[in-house]
Amino acid sequence: MTRNSRPLAVFDLDGTLADSGHRQHFLERKPRDWSAFFAAAPQDPPLAEGVELCQEAARECEVMYLTGRPERCRRDTVAWLVEQGLPEGRIFMRRNDDRRPARHTKLEILRRLGGDREIRMLVDDDELVCDAAERAGFTVVRARWTDASEALKDAQENQGRT
Repeated sequence: MTRNSRPLAVFDLDGTLADSGHRQHFLERKPRDWSAFFAAAPQDPPLAEGVELCQEAARECEVMYLTGRPERCRRDTVAWLVEQGLPEGRIFMRRNDDRRPARHTKLEILRRLGGDREIRMLVDDDELVCDAAERAGFTVVRARWTDASEALKDAQENQGRT
């Protein structure tokens, strides 16, 4: 079986593999401190349930990462994934100036990926992303092993920031 014929397992980062709870306070102030929020990402503890599911999926699937983090966070994100022993995989990040809701940006990428590959699963904690992906026919695993703050939910949906 060639690499390109393997099904894809697509994983979100924040709230799915990475526990961003320690930095959510940066989003609870006015104005929100996005620079500090993303600068603290390298200190995110891993979420055991997500990491285990990702490593398990890698046995049969090619793993890819689909995050709302902006492109400027790529170096830190790659280093964090390596540090956690997560499978190598392509990382899709939003453009630094893209403020569309995650449910739009992520669905756009999923549709592109699914054009010629089977997507075995999308694993994400954002309920609106999960709903949109399911409506589009994708198999979704809802990462419900942490609670996102209201500020983070608002940021994902209304501010297109993560």
